[in-house]
Order: sequence, then C-alpha cells, then structure tokens
Amino acid sequence: MARTALDLGVRDLAELAGVSPDTIARLERGEGLREKTVAAIRAALESAGIIFLAEGEALDGGPGVRLVRRQ
Repeated sequence: MARTALDLGVRDLAELAGVSPDTIARLERGEGLREKTVAAIRAALESAGIIFLAEGEALDGGPGVRLVRRQ
C-alpha cells in the first residue's frame, strides 16, 4: 500500500532501501524478514514521504499509512 501510494515499483523501492527486489516481494507476500531489513525498507518509505500510523492513530482506530503533506 505505501509503495503504491508513492507510485514506486518494486525495483524502485528496493534501490531506495538498499535491498533486492526479491526482498520487497517477500515482504509484500508477508514472509518474515530480518528486523534490520524491515527497518531499512521502512526508513526508505518514510524518507519518500510515508507516515506510518499505529493502532488508534487513524480515524477507524486501525494501523495504516498516509502521505506527508508537501507544501
């Protein structure tokens, strides 16, 4: 969802995060990854403009993502 919101392809996000496209595909399939790998992907998404919302931070109370408002 976050990758799509940024209009990034799998290869684009992989390059930003310093991981392989296969790693992004594994994450999106819900497979387990190392914590540092997930942290690198999260950092890449955040630097590209994604804000991660924890439980209770969204209107309906569930976790989610949103884009940073750019001026």
